[in-house]
Amino acid sequence: MRTARTGGGCLPRPTIHSQGPVLEYVHLLIDFILHIDQYLATFVEQYGAWVYLILFLIVFVETGLVVMPFLPGDSLLFIVGAMAGAGLLNPQIAVAVLLVAAILGDQCNYSIGRYFGPKVFKWENSRFFNKKAFDQAHAFYERYGGVTIILARFMPFIRTFAPFVAGVAEMTRSKFTFFNVVGALIWVLGIVTAGYFFGNMKIVQDNLEKIIWALILVPGLIAIFGAWRAGRAQPSTPGHTQP
Repeated sequence: MRTARTGGGCLPRPTIHSQGPVLEYVHLLIDFILHIDQYLATFVEQYGAWVYLILFLIVFVETGLVVMPFLPGDSLLFIVGAMAGAGLLNPQIAVAVLLVAAILGDQCNYSIGRYFGPKVFKWENSRFFNKKAFDQAHAFYERYGGVTIILARFMPFIRTFAPFVAGVAEMTRSKFTFFNVVGALIWVLGIVTAGYFFGNMKIVQDNLEKIIWALILVPGLIAIFGAWRAGRAQPSTPGHTQP
């Protein structure tokens, strides 16, 4: 497992020239996602056990706030597994923290969807609301129902919007909680375990950035294609689009 990016325990900042705070933030976020292993190693070095709180917050915000679908999910879990395999993290604590964060995050997102209800269908695209991703998640949900909550765990962007859509569609809380817990168990245990056993192999470490890109792009493309097919197979009725 690669260690922290710089000496002295200081997090690096990408070099930005006259791009403004927004582009600097975007650049830093991309750098964090693509080099998440090095950032997490630095967090462990600097903050020790507090790193588990950082992991909790990242996963909770990514799954729990509909405006934060761009935060790392699959790649984070894989790297956590690799770090646990290298002895940098306690695997039992890491898995427990990630499970709780994933479950509570989806429950929070579902509750937000229940609160806003069908009027969400009238919202326009904005900096804080990705209308296209919402529509894709809704089409997916219309076709696959509660199973969407499980499948969406492995699909960037749709993962964030699926519980929100379930809340808007007024899925019962008990039914949602069942699919939420099952999905979280499969998602966290599956990807962390893969990272634990394979994340420290030389071929994986040498190609880690490519693997992270694959973890982002492949599920994303599958999600877009699945949502497109779902939308064609079962178009929204007037009752859905005009509550």
